[in-house]
Amino acid sequence: MDLWKYFDITHREHVLWNPMSVVKFEELIALLRLRYGARVLDVATGKGEFIIRLAERYAIEGIGVDLSPYCVAGARNKQKERVPDGRLTFLEMDGAEYRAEEPESFDLAACIGASWIYGGHRDTLRALNTMARSGGWVVVGEPYWRREPAAEHLEAVGEKRSNYGTHYENVKAGQELGLEPVYTLVSNQDDWDRYEGLQWNAATAWAVEHPEDPDVKEVLKRVRESREHYLRWGRETFGWAIYVFRKD
Repeated sequence: MDLWKYFDITHREHVLWNPMSVVKFEELIALLRLRYGARVLDVATGKGEFIIRLAERYAIEGIGVDLSPYCVAGARNKQKERVPDGRLTFLEMDGAEYRAEEPESFDLAACIGASWIYGGHRDTLRALNTMARSGGWVVVGEPYWRREPAAEHLEAVGEKRSNYGTHYENVKAGQELGLEPVYTLVSNQDDWDRYEGLQWNAATAWAVEHPEDPDVKEVLKRVRESREHYLRWGRETFGWAIYVFRKD
């Protein structure tokens, strides 16, 4: 089935499309202390919650990029409702293909939870680093291994140990690019359980509401497999954090 349709179904109850609480997310937004009219790039913006909250607080000028037509449509609708006069642009495209009109021109360059766009955490940091100005912020959201994953776990989810680093390695990757780590927001067990559980609930409710949809069986199958992987392995093995770097 259409991947973006699947994510739209399973994440329809989420405020944030990642395992971070809204309280912690607000902590991040307050920490950034952006100047009025700051320029922001948000790659994999989802339905635009991050960049819209920044616009509400700091009246930023922003560009949100996402490949999902569902997300881009949702972000544009959300902007009309909450910041109709905001200077925000949402682009439906592959974030890796986005090119800033001027290099090193953004006060904040972010990619929260979609490093696959650039081929991994380190390359995401490298790409954002070229777009953030000196003294600006580079913010990424990335999984990390809380402990060494079992071979059975990796095989079941189709991942390699090398696809992700430890929490320390994720921070170190930014330092090796000349970025200064200034803060990390780490998801706890409750954050993760809420993120996963809302997907199970949303998929079940959607299937009841749309019994004739040809994708019902596929959606429920994927969610059941994901739930099994999370409860059996991922809950104790996988972590997630937002890494905040300052560019010199």
